[in-house]
Amino acid sequence: MTTSILVAGATGDLGGRIVRELLSHDTRVRVLTRPGSGTARGQYGNNDRIDIVEAAYSDRSALTSALDGVETVISAVSGVRPVILDAQRALLAAALGAEVPRFIPSDFSSDYRRIALGSNRNFELRREFAAHLDAAPIKATSVLNGAFADMLTGQAPMISFKRRRVMFWSSPDQVLDFTTKDDVARTTALVALDENAPRVVEIAGDRVTARDVARTISQLTGSSFNLQWAGTTGSLSAMSKIVRRLSRDTDTTFPAWQGMQYFVSMFSGQAQLHHVDNDRYGKHSWTTVREVLAAHLHRTKAAH
Repeated sequence: MTTSILVAGATGDLGGRIVRELLSHDTRVRVLTRPGSGTARGQYGNNDRIDIVEAAYSDRSALTSALDGVETVISAVSGVRPVILDAQRALLAAALGAEVPRFIPSDFSSDYRRIALGSNRNFELRREFAAHLDAAPIKATSVLNGAFADMLTGQAPMISFKRRRVMFWSSPDQVLDFTTKDDVARTTALVALDENAPRVVEIAGDRVTARDVARTISQLTGSSFNLQWAGTTGSLSAMSKIVRRLSRDTDTTFPAWQGMQYFVSMFSGQAQLHHVDNDRYGKHSWTTVREVLAAHLHRTKAAH
């Protein structure tokens, strides 16, 4: 029988990839969108396997009706407290009201369960929502994937292509978990179809150190990329707090200080994954950091 799965945040980057992966299986996808937004219809309106439902997160009745008959809710929403906590709590309440059996929250991150209090705002919001989810009478599965490997090509300032440097904090040999968005989307779709999925599924498309990254990018470019010590994770944490106090970007998802907090979580080892199970859904050719960097260099060369 066809499985009915609702995706919240389907018009976003990761959400769109998840919808695409779901459609490669025997599923009917329901896309949740806010009333009056034409983005979802522009993106999915011509696909007869996708139903678009409108409901405001503040409208409990409409949201519950939108989830009626759904077997799994996937939340791929992105934001800070009003989204990760408030909107997801409303989505969870509606799922309970509609008697939806399963819920996949918008975690898609490193392991936020072990980080120190006050060290990473975005991770702590996920941990706070997880407490609500664990207390609810619904089966939930979180997908933890480390950092998105796609971010290594520019969004995460770990590699300076112009200066030929690879930054690290504390140790260049700390293991870092990376997974591409496409691999995360594939796993999320399989988790949504897996009635026996555990509370947490950990994946890592690649596990590398800063030293590995420097070696790889040097091999790919034929130029020497050197490691650059940028301080300790303790000094970076202190700096992130100062920048946060001085920043006006308190409500944006990824201000500069939040990026600092991510590196603190990763290079301290607190957010490292310890129960990776890449073979849970069979053998798969996971995209490596080398492949991500090689593709980026190829695109950059072609553009010039």
